[in-house]
Amino acid sequence: MRRRLFLEIGVTLSGGTLLAPFIPKKDPNLQFFTLTQSKDGHWWFLSPRGQLFFSLGVNHIDPASLHYPENVNIWKQKYGGSMTRWLQESVAVNLRDWGFNSVGWVQEVTVRQWRHSRSFTHEEFQALGMPYCKMLPFTESHQWEQHTQHFDFESEEWREWCDYVARANCAELSEDPNLIGYFYSDCPTWIHTRPQNDWRGPIFDPDRLQNDKGKRELKRYATSYYRTIHEAIRRYDSNHLLLGDRYEANAPISEVVLEAAVPYVDVFSFQDFRDPVVNLDYWHKRLGKPVLLADAAQIKWQTKPGEFTRNNGKWYAETLNALFQNPGCVGFHLCGAYQRNKARRYGLLDEYERPDAENISQIREANMRIKQLMTNRYSH
Repeated sequence: MRRRLFLEIGVTLSGGTLLAPFIPKKDPNLQFFTLTQSKDGHWWFLSPRGQLFFSLGVNHIDPASLHYPENVNIWKQKYGGSMTRWLQESVAVNLRDWGFNSVGWVQEVTVRQWRHSRSFTHEEFQALGMPYCKMLPFTESHQWEQHTQHFDFESEEWREWCDYVARANCAELSEDPNLIGYFYSDCPTWIHTRPQNDWRGPIFDPDRLQNDKGKRELKRYATSYYRTIHEAIRRYDSNHLLLGDRYEANAPISEVVLEAAVPYVDVFSFQDFRDPVVNLDYWHKRLGKPVLLADAAQIKWQTKPGEFTRNNGKWYAETLNALFQNPGCVGFHLCGAYQRNKARRYGLLDEYERPDAENISQIREANMRIKQLMTNRYSH
């Protein structure tokens, strides 16, 4: 199922420069995550070892939660101020103990409604030593981001930017067997806005969708967006899955946009904090492709500075069990965070590394149950 499309011709960027396609050298012994359907029709990730893989991931993993004045001594004394040691001795150990088998999107809230923290480097993902997904910063059209203007997805500058993002990231990741695939943007505002970014408007005016002309224009515009990203990634990486945008399932979604994405993504990814079981079932049936719950949790959203909330382990267990029954669902990535900070205000660990024992216990049990169900269902 993994697309192996290479650009067979050069690409002309602004300024008339002809860019030759970069074809990374192949190691015939390396294998990568793909997609497969079992005999009962269920979609799965297929691991590099050829094993069916349901992605149980955690999002939002940022060491800055250990850099506050009151707890930075933990960072310095326990981990020697080393990101590598923290990833290996804390993150990887805990995630595996809690029953998770992957890492979703690592970037974290730093200030509410602002840009998230940086992503991990390739070396940091290697230190983590777990399957992971990578967000590529093609566009900052996130529903929570208030500072960035929209790109013109039909411009030469957009094509040049996409090539830069791809060669800056995908060239060095192209032969990493732990990489599951690439995300593009988190909750892009195709036809909706939020109060904090209403100033820029949506990517495409939803009022124009009242007639066929507007729908055709959106189809052309969205096709340019997905095709340009697809070609940029495939210019540098033919191995890994394309997980696309992470749509907000509870905001207006134009099916015109999703239909434009169908030829250019392998999995449709959604954020859903309200009714993910129903919504992912709908979109799998509607689009005919695998779906991923890329971000979800049940927590108290409206918290004040200094007030903390907790992840709901019971809700997680019930939701995970129901998603596992969806033949199109290939995974569930919990909206962590791994460790709480004073902006997000919730996490599986607090700032002093004390675990949320009650909810972690329920989460661990739910994850282990899914692994056992897969063993029972597909053991040979």
